[in-house]
Amino acid sequence: MIRFECDYAEGAHPKILEALVKSNFEQTPGYGEDIYCDRARIAIKKACGDMSVDVHFLVGGTQTNTTVISSILRPYQGVLCAETGHINVHETGAIEATGHKVLALQSGNGKITSNQVRKAMKEHLADSGPEHCVQPGMVYISNPTENGTIYSKQDLIELYSVCKDLKLPLFIDGARLGYGLAATGNDLTLEELTKLCDVFYIGGTKVGALFGEAVVISNENLKKDFRYMIKRHGGLLAKGRLLGIQFLALFEEGLYFEISKHAISMADKIQKAFRDKGVIFLYDSPSNQQFPILENKSLEILEKKYAFAYWQSVDSEHSAVRFCTSWATKIEDVEKLVSDIITS
Repeated sequence: MIRFECDYAEGAHPKILEALVKSNFEQTPGYGEDIYCDRARIAIKKACGDMSVDVHFLVGGTQTNTTVISSILRPYQGVLCAETGHINVHETGAIEATGHKVLALQSGNGKITSNQVRKAMKEHLADSGPEHCVQPGMVYISNPTENGTIYSKQDLIELYSVCKDLKLPLFIDGARLGYGLAATGNDLTLEELTKLCDVFYIGGTKVGALFGEAVVISNENLKKDFRYMIKRHGGLLAKGRLLGIQFLALFEEGLYFEISKHAISMADKIQKAFRDKGVIFLYDSPSNQQFPILENKSLEILEKKYAFAYWQSVDSEHSAVRFCTSWATKIEDVEKLVSDIITS
């Protein structure tokens, strides 16, 4: 079985494994206070073009989202996000478990706009008794989105401008950030993204690491006591150097960006094969996630050799599915899939 259902099916990049083995018997302080985490923080700060940001390493995406969001919101506040946002549909109520409501906004492609955010706040304040309702306290987006779409530089400029105007911190989930930055047609750099939000994270779990995410905080008001929140939400790893070593390997020489480009090149080949076959897509995704709409009988043939994710029914005879590539996707596996797409 050749697997295309997610981008975390493989282990870790060989350079990360080599670094972990090489340092295995070294003794270091715990909880991210080691030299590897220090060096990784510096490498990430340089990549972000801002040495003043705070960088923290957490063990996974859900811990990261709950930690960041609960550290920002007051008890009576919720977080605005797209109705398809990861925190709304794929985290088992983790945000609500912290006592904060996810305030979902309608979205056809996974993105939300500055106008939607402004409208949501306006409607809240226009209520005859707004204190009886959950107050929007921040904005969450992901880049790429759950639908594989990406935010342009202008999208973020407009969104962040409104967020600052309304005093709503903007948090960007970057679980697949490498793939978003490498996506075909992307015009946003990591340096620019750092300046266009208050806090974001760089995903490692889905982009080359065994596990782990790096939170980058640029807003001075959000930095204080963040480590307390990491610990409280189960995201602080005792053997913190395992995270530092991985992110050092990913960022010291640009490996993160290099392997992200590979995933996009593989996804582009799959997309082209489907388009050449006349297949249409549920979303116009330039990232590593592709959502073709296929006849159910074709799916039955493909799923004998390939694993992919069912997304939604389109009609009685067609369904949308997701093919997902990663930093480790093999060209020969893609070529086999392309060949079967052509002949199906």
